[in-house]
Amino acid sequence: RQGIGEPSVYHAVVVIFLEFFAWGLLTTPMLTVLHQTFPQHTFLMNGLIHGVKGLLSFLSAPLIGALSDVWGRKSFLLLTVFFTCAPIPLMKISPWWYFAVISMSGVFAVTFSVIFAYVADITQEHERSTAYGLVSATFAASLVTSPIIGAYISQAYGDTLVVVLASGVALLDIGFILLAVPESLPEEMRPVSWGAPISWEQADPFASLRKVGQDSTVLLICITVFLSYLPEAGQYSSFFLYLRQVIGFSSETVAAFIGVVGILSILAQTVVLGILMRSIGNKNTILLGLGFQILQLAWYGFGSQPWMMWAAGAVAAMSSITFPAISAMVSRNADPDQQGVVQGMITGIRGLCNGLGPALYGFVFYLFHVELNEMAEVETLGKASKPNMANPTDESSIIPGPPFLFGACSVLLSLLVALFIPEHNLTLRSGSHKKHSNGAQTHPHSPQAGGAEGKEPLLEDSSV
Repeated sequence: RQGIGEPSVYHAVVVIFLEFFAWGLLTTPMLTVLHQTFPQHTFLMNGLIHGVKGLLSFLSAPLIGALSDVWGRKSFLLLTVFFTCAPIPLMKISPWWYFAVISMSGVFAVTFSVIFAYVADITQEHERSTAYGLVSATFAASLVTSPIIGAYISQAYGDTLVVVLASGVALLDIGFILLAVPESLPEEMRPVSWGAPISWEQADPFASLRKVGQDSTVLLICITVFLSYLPEAGQYSSFFLYLRQVIGFSSETVAAFIGVVGILSILAQTVVLGILMRSIGNKNTILLGLGFQILQLAWYGFGSQPWMMWAAGAVAAMSSITFPAISAMVSRNADPDQQGVVQGMITGIRGLCNGLGPALYGFVFYLFHVELNEMAEVETLGKASKPNMANPTDESSIIPGPPFLFGACSVLLSLLVALFIPEHNLTLRSGSHKKHSNGAQTHPHSPQAGGAEGKEPLLEDSSV
């Protein structure tokens, strides 16, 4: 095998850490460049850029996963990391090209799909959840540390050095894949030639969505995921810009906010989640997480003071227990040979939200005239001047963050749907197995299910 040692989870962990560490360093410079490039309709353009990227990722992820099932993981890890990090040096060369390449990079910005397939190749089924959790925790750790480092370097030495450092980390990641990462897909599973057939049904991004209506419980879970993850995806794309330009956070405070909420989220998803699952059960943990998410979004929507954002951030950390709890419920109630198929449905829904959420948030900001066109650069925490709230009769003085309020309403609907999900669902287990058997008579699902299990994670991270 090319690479260092046998393929392991630690190879995957290093690849993920370096990629997202590089992007995390750019948190502060990216907010500045975004405002300078699009001084009018900043939130709208931000939403469109992330929306195009998310939709392209949703469309391409199954195809890249299917190709990696045939031709191996290492080459596609190299491809996805290279194209995901390609826009980084363009930030200082040409901001317009930077944002254009970010949008188009969504076609290949699916490193997580290939990483989870890599992990599935080298772990037993009973080890997989732990391995996925380690990869997700590494992702969170990289985003906790890098924005603070990037903000400090930007303040002390300027944005150019941050971009150079991020580009260096990205090159280090590419070099690590080339030299150190061994191929995880066994030789006997790979075809002799590059003309091997591919399961186009497996590569269809809408295939998992079409299966949603076949089981009532799966349908309820998918609606819950869609209504709750749509606002989260939109919030992730615009929230740091919102903190910086509308609330008045400095670059350093935004970085500190990311770090504190990230650490609290890791604690919530490890310590608190385990206690809640044992004490109140799976379904009640999901409902509690959705309740925290409603409170968090409402607080963001009505909050206009920095301390309110910090308090809502602590609540946001608690709301991060929702998706691990949903994944655990699905994993527990589905047949072993249906894990990939059912998890693939949820992954497909979340991928769709990654495209729709940012565009929705940008559009709502635009509708409510929450814009930055008259706003000077905010560099100090607690700066009193907030031009978008200057007119006390303006709606933004009452609701500073309209999209967050829309998001709270969406999650409230999600909570109402989740109430109808059975606590102990035997229908999903027997129903999925029955449909799997019946489907085999008309067209074989077994290879698809097996292939999907290689691609779809049991616990995929929610920010990708």
